[in-house]
Amino acid sequence: MNNAVSVIAEEIKKREKPLLVAIDGRCAAGKTTLSEQLREMLGCNVIHADSFFPRPEQRTAERLNEPGGNLDYERLLEEVILPLKRGGAFSYRPFSCKTQSLVGEIHVEPNDITIIEGSYSCHPALWEYYDLRVFLTVDPEEQLRRIERRNGMDALTVFRGRWIPLEEKYFAALNVAEKCDLILDTRE
Repeated sequence: MNNAVSVIAEEIKKREKPLLVAIDGRCAAGKTTLSEQLREMLGCNVIHADSFFPRPEQRTAERLNEPGGNLDYERLLEEVILPLKRGGAFSYRPFSCKTQSLVGEIHVEPNDITIIEGSYSCHPALWEYYDLRVFLTVDPEEQLRRIERRNGMDALTVFRGRWIPLEEKYFAALNVAEKCDLILDTRE
């Protein structure tokens, strides 16, 4: 992971500021860990795409059949990306899977560098707003080991049957990795 942090940090340093970075990729590839390390190193803002999980009324068969439909990309665009592009402070309410509702409020101050990390963050509705797009990948066997270690065996079954297929459909249908500026393998 340290190599991935160095590669991305160097790329960020070369780019004109303000900079909006997307870190997309496979579940358990290390998107959150990497983003937090970059936050510590660069002092940047980090927004988690998981905060924009679709609300219950959005999770229709039609929506989930759409590549990348497992993200409330409309709300992410309106509440985070457009305010970021305007350059002022803003707030958003993250979605809680536990309560199945929007909770609290997160206030974000402007920063020269903001990272939006998480699966589906490179969704076509958001693509044009990013200055740098990164895709993290991991070997499928290592991915499953990480999911089991992080979430337990019961969750692994759900990831295998539901979340991984939804992600892979999105990656394949939209050629996400191939379109990104950087592709990094995070195998240990």
